[in-house]
Amino acid sequence: MSEVRALIFDMDGTIVDNMRFHDDAWEIWHREQGLPFQRDGFFKATAGKANAEILGGYFPDADADTILRLSESKEELYRANYRPHVAPLAGLLELMARAEAQGLPMAVASAAPPANIDVVLDTLALRARFATIVSPSQGFRGKPHPDMFLAAAERMGVPPQSCLVYEDAPLGVEAARRAGMRAVAMLTMLGADDFAGFDNVVASARDFAGLDGLPALRFA
Repeated sequence: MSEVRALIFDMDGTIVDNMRFHDDAWEIWHREQGLPFQRDGFFKATAGKANAEILGGYFPDADADTILRLSESKEELYRANYRPHVAPLAGLLELMARAEAQGLPMAVASAAPPANIDVVLDTLALRARFATIVSPSQGFRGKPHPDMFLAAAERMGVPPQSCLVYEDAPLGVEAARRAGMRAVAMLTMLGADDFAGFDNVVASARDFAGLDGLPALRFA
């Protein structure tokens, strides 16, 4: 494969294995709102979207303040339950050290709201190791739009085709494809078959330790 000059990480389900905590919070939130919740399929349909995009589908006439309030009620549930369990996905820190040793900049491109990003990156003391952090709170559309990945590449000064994206969700892999980037599918929620239709997926593994030695990680 051609030269990899920068790495872009999704956060939820990629840097940390936390998506089941999100699903638990969404299930409680749906019940509180009197809405049906189909746990099977919710992840594929929504992971990577900004909350405003998800909630707009339920409440198309709601104003921005209402959407923000509804979003925060779900996120407060998530943070309360997940905060004691924050831990990096196996092999992540080793991969990051390897990238740093080779001078590769790294970025985070996550649909998570700022308070959720704080919980993960600050708890793990990772924030300073990323060249940039991109999220919808900065005005970008959620995935599958390529906006966040393209912004991360621009901020790092690296062409999109030279970036390698790590993603756990089909919408995220599709966003990488639209950005002209290759992707590694992290199988924290889904199986490899769920990413079989993407021509930009160069590898897949349950965690970063499982990627050791694969061609996708032989950086130039």
